[in-house]
Amino acid sequence: MNIYATEKSQHYLAQVTSFIHDKILPVEAELLAENRRLNHHQDWTQWQLLPHIETLKRQAKTLGLWNLFLPDSELGQGLSCVEYAPLAEEMGRSLLAPEIFNCNAPDTGNMEVLYHFGNEQQKAQWLTPLLSGDIRSVFAMTEPDVASSDATNMQATIIEDGDDVIINGRKWWSTGLGHPNCQIMIFMGLSDPDAPKHQRHSMVLVPINTPGVTITRMLSAYGDFDAPYGHGEMELVNVRVPKSHVIMGLGKGFEIAQGRLGPGRIHHCMRAIGAAERALSLAIERGQSRVAFGQPIIKLGGNLERIAQARMAIDQARLLTLNAAWKIDNLGVKHAMTDISAIKVVVPSVLSQVVDMAIQIYGGAGMNHDTPLAGFAAMARSLRLADGPDEVHMAMVSRLELAKYK
Repeated sequence: MNIYATEKSQHYLAQVTSFIHDKILPVEAELLAENRRLNHHQDWTQWQLLPHIETLKRQAKTLGLWNLFLPDSELGQGLSCVEYAPLAEEMGRSLLAPEIFNCNAPDTGNMEVLYHFGNEQQKAQWLTPLLSGDIRSVFAMTEPDVASSDATNMQATIIEDGDDVIINGRKWWSTGLGHPNCQIMIFMGLSDPDAPKHQRHSMVLVPINTPGVTITRMLSAYGDFDAPYGHGEMELVNVRVPKSHVIMGLGKGFEIAQGRLGPGRIHHCMRAIGAAERALSLAIERGQSRVAFGQPIIKLGGNLERIAQARMAIDQARLLTLNAAWKIDNLGVKHAMTDISAIKVVVPSVLSQVVDMAIQIYGGAGMNHDTPLAGFAAMARSLRLADGPDEVHMAMVSRLELAKYK
């Protein structure tokens, strides 16, 4: 098992690191403040994109630092999960970096769905502009009226009607729905309630401007609307699209979801590890520079031990995630289910602990937007629910572990 960066990975990592440190971090605080000033309100129809971020995206694209997540040497850079992992970690150090490299969720997962499961027409119409960064997308799965931790609870329906399908349902926490360039959603719903449990659901491509699609609101997370992306709620009433918009065919929803969520969880977790690394760095810098009671803060109140614990926890989380990435690359998602669920529990918890420690060392300055710590804290908490809550993943790990003893 080789989980260390290849020469190719190291080449891109050096470029990504340089771009982030030279071009993104020096203006990050200024850009985030400007974004909050322009897009602080709930009315997503008024949200605006920042010209400088668009400029940075064009620069990254010109340098070939674009679609690095996609394991295709023509459409991306042909990096495996293990090779991409350290790049995702580096991007995680900045709240802005993932989009600048066209490597931000949920677009990466949606592009992977289209790349692996879409037909040629679907790829031409939607994958191509997503890869170019011309449009953005959402993944519509979670519903407000059921316990979405059990995805089989979905009430939204996808019903055949001749050459079309008719869609009805409510979805929320659809990340990216407020983005000015959002044009397409991948919608998951119940298409055959009488089929076997994991063959009842389908995924269908629905343009946002289709008649019957109504965006009702953006949801704040920890008081932040996360503009210009936005986590939206929407209602679909008798929405009609051609059956050719169904991905892979009716009843394939859960099969597609498993393929989508495996690599995506690697990306999420490595970005979270990058955020934890930056939080640890900020904590050390702050602790060494501030003095209280005659000593640097880092030497007070058990902070040295907390720094050591953070270092060990981050390194453990990274190794666990790289192990999962190696299994996906070499054995396939089905053989990495324990590992994928494990990192989804472990990594957000580690990020939460490290960020909380950093905020405590910063004091009041860690609570506002002077640093990225508040954003990292919200990220850590939301990741414990996104793509399945901790309890679901621990149930998966225990079920697979007990199966060894049958």
